Amino acid sequence: MSRWTGNGRLKTVLIILTVFILGVSLGSVSKVHKVSALSSNVYDEMKAFIDVFGYIQKEYVEESNSKNLVYGAIKGMLETLDPHSSFMPPEMFKETQSEMKGRFEGLGIEITVKDGILTVVAPIEDTPAYKAGILAGDQILMIEKDVTKNMSLMEAVKRMRGPKGTKVTITIMREGLIKPMEFSIIRDVIPIRSVRSELLEKQYGYIRISQFQEKTDADFDKALKALEEESKGKLMGLILDLRNNPGGMLDQAVKISDRFVDSGVIVSIEGRKEEQNQKFYAHGPGTINSYPLVVLVNGGSASASEIVAGAVQDHGRGVILGTQTFGKGSVQTIYPLKDGAGLRLTTARYFTPSGRSIQAKGIAPDIIVKPVRSEEDKEGALKMPAEKDLERHLGDGDKGQVKEKEKPKKEEPKKETPKKEESKKEESKKEEVKEKKPADNQLERAVELLKSWEIFKNLAKKR
Repeated sequence: MSRWTGNGRLKTVLIILTVFILGVSLGSVSKVHKVSALSSNVYDEMKAFIDVFGYIQKEYVEESNSKNLVYGAIKGMLETLDPHSSFMPPEMFKETQSEMKGRFEGLGIEITVKDGILTVVAPIEDTPAYKAGILAGDQILMIEKDVTKNMSLMEAVKRMRGPKGTKVTITIMREGLIKPMEFSIIRDVIPIRSVRSELLEKQYGYIRISQFQEKTDADFDKALKALEEESKGKLMGLILDLRNNPGGMLDQAVKISDRFVDSGVIVSIEGRKEEQNQKFYAHGPGTINSYPLVVLVNGGSASASEIVAGAVQDHGRGVILGTQTFGKGSVQTIYPLKDGAGLRLTTARYFTPSGRSIQAKGIAPDIIVKPVRSEEDKEGALKMPAEKDLERHLGDGDKGQVKEKEKPKKEEPKKETPKKEESKKEESKKEEVKEKKPADNQLERAVELLKSWEIFKNLAKKR
């Protein structure tokens, strides 16, 4: 059994084409759970299913495959629950296990199905989709020659996956476009690098976690050590970038949180049964106490990312900067089935150290800094869906004891790019600008915050 806290129709399940399913896993897959005996009422209700199954087998105009019928019934049953509970046929379940290790084949985009239309949540960095120019908010109208309207999510995923080196053509509609665009993308192996790092201005560490995988904690430690060595022991602050991080393994999120919090609760899990309730605590050894910390988040930061951000915020260990997070606060347990298939079932909610529920709310940053977009990006940007937008999403589980933080402490004003009439020469200049890496105003603001942190600290010493 594995635990996930990961993030369809809005019937929506976020999924990464490759396929990394938005979620968080706890531990490794273990033996199949035994199911307790069903009540007599349930057995009576099952008779209708058995009767229908029998009629189809005997009377349907064409011979039917019994396994397909059973799988279809299971899928339909799970569709009456929340959008994160799902059935995984053997092939899908096997791929999911590989994805937890951070290596799989595909395009490299995270998608959702909204109002019956496939919608891109975000392309994964340095993947074929990212390099091809797929953007967050893009609507996928066709896969090859097949229209995606009302196509099931699993069917769409199946059509876009494939062996390395094979090509798939997708038709994209983007706000501001007069007509849809076609993108022919070559599939590739997607070895997701969980951790990236860089030394900024010779004294500020930057570590990005793209998702929480099996070795994220070890890779984080290596990255931090490398930054300390590069700065020659003069690291003045640390920026932890969790933007567009859809989740991953819960135990890894706890371990990363433990690097910054020296004691107390990191996250608590509450389920329907008493034995499902758990609390994860911080430990003193290995805690990083010396660096001022800024955590970057946005609407693509979900589940495990929100656990880390919530722990840092509740313990007052650092400043959360960016925009409201996704709001995925439920826990999924993965049950292996005897035929090689798997069941992903929502079994609990998680809560931050102070008892806040994140479900359908998210983490409100301490300082709101919205990303600055060029005029072209503004035209192409569609609203990123959040947990609260998903059909059948769970409630937050609060009973009134804990008041959710509603307003951030400070808001960074959004910068506007003035509109100008453009000549043909200016149009060509815009094409050149597209080739350049856009400025990251959220990251720049984080660096400025670390600088001011040191300035105020020195001023306090002089008083």
